[in-house]
Amino acid sequence: MKAIAALRSGVAVVDIEKPKLLPGHVGVRTEYSAISPGTELGMIRGSLDDPRILGYSAVGIVEQVGEGAHGFREGQRVACYGAPYTCHAQWLSVPANLAAVVPEHVDAREAAYAGLGAIAIHALRTARLAFGESVIVVGLGILGNLIAQIAHAAAYRTIALDVDAGRANMLRKYGLSRVYDNREKLVGELEKATGGGVGADAVLLCAGGSGSGLIDASLGWLRDRGKIVVVGDLCTEFNRGLMFAKEAQVLISRAGGPGRYDERYERDNVDYPVGYVRWTEGRNTSEYIRLLAERRISVQAMITHEYALNDCERAYGNYSDAVGAIGTLFRHGD
Repeated sequence: MKAIAALRSGVAVVDIEKPKLLPGHVGVRTEYSAISPGTELGMIRGSLDDPRILGYSAVGIVEQVGEGAHGFREGQRVACYGAPYTCHAQWLSVPANLAAVVPEHVDAREAAYAGLGAIAIHALRTARLAFGESVIVVGLGILGNLIAQIAHAAAYRTIALDVDAGRANMLRKYGLSRVYDNREKLVGELEKATGGGVGADAVLLCAGGSGSGLIDASLGWLRDRGKIVVVGDLCTEFNRGLMFAKEAQVLISRAGGPGRYDERYERDNVDYPVGYVRWTEGRNTSEYIRLLAERRISVQAMITHEYALNDCERAYGNYSDAVGAIGTLFRHGD
């Protein structure tokens, strides 16, 4: 079958074996898979001794149901998350823990972003916000945009920032009003936006690159004992004095939630008891689909490009060219 791989020379379509259906897994014929720009472009830029299959977020139709994969049947559409089981490939064998049934009225193209949706939800959970609290989301690529929409849907006081005015305007179309394209505007509105002028309860950083200036600025926006959650590929350098003055926490959000990188949870499909681990990566994936189904969030406006697998070089190249790529899908029916 065809799949997309990162090679020393860049990206290419390669032929790999169709995955075997394991117990507790569902066999899925892929319809669409979504590029995660931060993760995948980082892998492409890295030095690779062997080809590495790209992707971790997709949607498709169940063609086989493995022994013990309860709650699924052939013909259902499911959203899938988590490499190496989910990738840019024509067929997938996905643990039932990492698949979520997609209702018929949900657009398959939006469901293909289930992996990024789970990551967005887990980032907000890492901040441990409560009703009435405020959050600033910095960086409004597809992940930051999703985090801001989900925070808004959860009725947090949501503030968003991106120096790209086009990305800021895109988020405004989803009904968020406190969206800024420069720091000065944000600071000027911060007292009113956070309620009572105490500062933000949390800042979620979805940007990449050098983080010292951005983290230091975020420490200034926080309330006493607030939290900074690093979501993007950001260098974590910051001023200790600023952090000490507020006894702030600087946290890292890893992937889509508990279960990630645990072979028993993923490969062996052994779920965690809900009484001990309320929100696993699989349950976060299902929550993303619920939010789509209830029309509380949307990624429609962010899907800027769609390609066949054979056009993978152009698809990834768009992120280094000035073409305004935000969300890119691969369709697998060609």
